[in-house]
Amino acid sequence: MPKPYKGIFPFKIGTTSFIYQDGYVPNVKMLGPYIDEIELLLFESKPGSLPKKNEINQLSLLSKEFDITYNIHLPTDIFFGDKDPSVRQHAVETILHVLELTSPLSPLTCTLHISYDELSVEKDNILQWQELIYQTIKQLINFGVDAEVISIENLNYPFEWIEDVVRAFNFKICMDIGHLVVSDRNIKAFFNSYATKISIIHLHGAKNGLDHLSLERLSKERVGQIMEILKKFTKVVSIEVFSYDALVTSLEFLEKCWGKNELIEQVPQAGFANLHKLS
Repeated sequence: MPKPYKGIFPFKIGTTSFIYQDGYVPNVKMLGPYIDEIELLLFESKPGSLPKKNEINQLSLLSKEFDITYNIHLPTDIFFGDKDPSVRQHAVETILHVLELTSPLSPLTCTLHISYDELSVEKDNILQWQELIYQTIKQLINFGVDAEVISIENLNYPFEWIEDVVRAFNFKICMDIGHLVVSDRNIKAFFNSYATKISIIHLHGAKNGLDHLSLERLSKERVGQIMEILKKFTKVVSIEVFSYDALVTSLEFLEKCWGKNELIEQVPQAGFANLHKLS
């Protein structure tokens, strides 16, 4: 990494554990000196995919060495709203296992996908899915899981479909800006609606239906909206990309935009006509 970004923003800046084509520990060793937090991607729950206990112990030691914190991206190959009870039971058991496995890391949040995989968006299908989600989540909470440790991520369906579950159990929210951009949704309206519950923002570029790109790929309009949001946010912003080049260009772009934003705020109203001289 060309330079460290620790502590330069009012929020914690982080990225994923998939920046280098290596394991969790090597990624943390290479990223730890440069950022505030690392998003540990535990996308798959099948045997052999999750980190071993000795890796967790190493990650715990590295968090102290580099003064970093972690957040966990929970497995995405589980389905809380599936019509098959055994699939829903597997989802509950998987989350319980991962939460126990990663507890020594004291993650600031654990992000959960609640996917909607039905082809139909008829009201009856959505209502059935919502009821199954509610019952499965209730089972999870009955095992003693602290709902405030979990952040529900917005996906490709309207977040309003899951909003009642989020509020009923007092979950936090993971605001994925890239998903909102790809879906052409109003990111400022989303933030304003849920600001008090958002514990983490996933930030990545999106263009032509593709996401998890460098922030450089965002339109000027979207960048302006994002800067407005970040000015009001003090928790965790994870640059959710999966390569070194995408991370470096994203961090450089964010720092540049943040600097311009600070200059704009310092210019008196009468001086806006000459603002181009500052850039």
